[in-house]
Amino acid sequence: MIDKNATILGLFCRRVAQDGGRNAIHIKRDGQYAALTWDEVGADVRRAAVALRRVGAAPGDRVVQVSENRYEWIVTDLAVQMAGAVHTPVHAPLTGPQIAWQIRHSEAKVVLLSGAEQAEKLAAVAEQIPPDVQFFAFDPCEVKIGSRPVGLWSDVGADAADDECRDVEEQGLNAVTPDSLATILYTSGTTGEPKGVMLSQRNLASNTLATLEAFGERSDDLRLNFLPLSHIFARTCDMNSWLSCGSQLALAESRETVIADCAAVKPTLINGVPYFYDKVRRHLCDNGLADQEGVLQAVFGGNIRLCCSGGAALPDHVYDFYWERGVPLLQGYGLSESSPVITVSTEEHHRRGAVGQAIPGVEVRIADDGEILTRGPHVMLGYWKNPQATEEVTRDGWLVTGDLGRLDEDGFLYITGRKKEIIVTAGGKNVAPAPLESLLCEDPLILQALVVGDGRNYLAALVVPNPETLREELASRGIAVSSPQDALAHPDVRALFEERIAARLACVSHYEQVRKFTLLSRGFTIESGELTPKLSLRRKEIEEHFAKEIAAMYEQ
Repeated sequence: MIDKNATILGLFCRRVAQDGGRNAIHIKRDGQYAALTWDEVGADVRRAAVALRRVGAAPGDRVVQVSENRYEWIVTDLAVQMAGAVHTPVHAPLTGPQIAWQIRHSEAKVVLLSGAEQAEKLAAVAEQIPPDVQFFAFDPCEVKIGSRPVGLWSDVGADAADDECRDVEEQGLNAVTPDSLATILYTSGTTGEPKGVMLSQRNLASNTLATLEAFGERSDDLRLNFLPLSHIFARTCDMNSWLSCGSQLALAESRETVIADCAAVKPTLINGVPYFYDKVRRHLCDNGLADQEGVLQAVFGGNIRLCCSGGAALPDHVYDFYWERGVPLLQGYGLSESSPVITVSTEEHHRRGAVGQAIPGVEVRIADDGEILTRGPHVMLGYWKNPQATEEVTRDGWLVTGDLGRLDEDGFLYITGRKKEIIVTAGGKNVAPAPLESLLCEDPLILQALVVGDGRNYLAALVVPNPETLREELASRGIAVSSPQDALAHPDVRALFEERIAARLACVSHYEQVRKFTLLSRGFTIESGELTPKLSLRRKEIEEHFAKEIAAMYEQ
């Protein structure tokens, strides 16, 4: 039975009280993983909450955190809640002006940074940040933001006495209610200016508990986290699930070390985005290992029980690859505005192409125009300082997701497209680009693809080749080129991609065919603003950056 009055703070404090001496989290120190107990985590959270009180963070004040995943990120999140403040995490890869905008818009009083790299971003735009904002860093930092020094955060609460720590915890548990605003999350979004999603304690706690009830995580599980905790997917499905269930959590050192970290900690559960799972698949295929017995299990450390995918549509061929090799890959669906989980797949209940069934307490229905609507305790309070945008996504108590989909007779949800991304051709045909891009990326030669054609007579595509696979293909065909750029312009290479694109799209209608394409010499990245932190395509930015290439494909 889900506790409708639960808070994340209450769930955490209860976990520490019940399991204090058990190992809770594994973090890398000096190249080796070390475990901390629930008691140790609890003590660190209480000291950090005291520190927040000392620097004047009052209940309801916004505290911005700009940091990559690390132990201090988790401690800060829980400490901000214990202090009754509002955690406003910012995606670490954002630029200085983007971070400064979120600090201003949230009206933050305190900003916690990971270290000098983030401080330098803000030093360059110091004049854009209100003068009363205080800055602290987890690592020693000599950078000044304007005339303001960046204090060392660990010093602020280091001498907190036991009674002071107990007092701040007791005050937090008494003051924080299910209706308290817990966090503001700025959507990176695929279009438009970021909006601050306001989530309450009830939003976060109910969604975590309902997801656990549907999914069935066990207390003996060890989950490896590598997705950004600043995104609600990892925050709910890794962090909040961990503390609610009482399992163990390991933090990957970085996105680049995930496979090595799997070998070190041997996780039983992993959350990832489709791009990650497809990257593993491609690596095994490219090296002739895909069909070697047990190799996929071994890649993840040998103990993997379940892999979970979210953040974007999981291509069918990636789903098939994992299940055929004995590693269940389960897909779910949600968005920041829904805390985020709406539907999940489980070991017992999953279907190819579906994103699962609604979790307990959550309703899902399909509007007349095919849009997915949802209602329940998971739906956000609204957008921070933006009532108009809030009204635009709510309809008679239902949250309008912006996604298109269908429900089958057993309640499995299938995503068919994104409403705002629908391409309407000059001939009046509606085309969802994401399924076409997924089909194109099934080919080993294609790493990324963006389909365009709104208002045009035909579809075209920007295609990012897989450099390693292309290099091998050129060698096998005896095609000599002097540089990667020459390879992309070579007529035999163009003919090869034309053949592969046609083959991948042979199953779709004539108006969904890609008539022209451009091979790009670089991929779409988070740093360029072309991908969101969960690696979804930001179409507007990509189309702006490659406007000349797109225009050339439509010149007569």
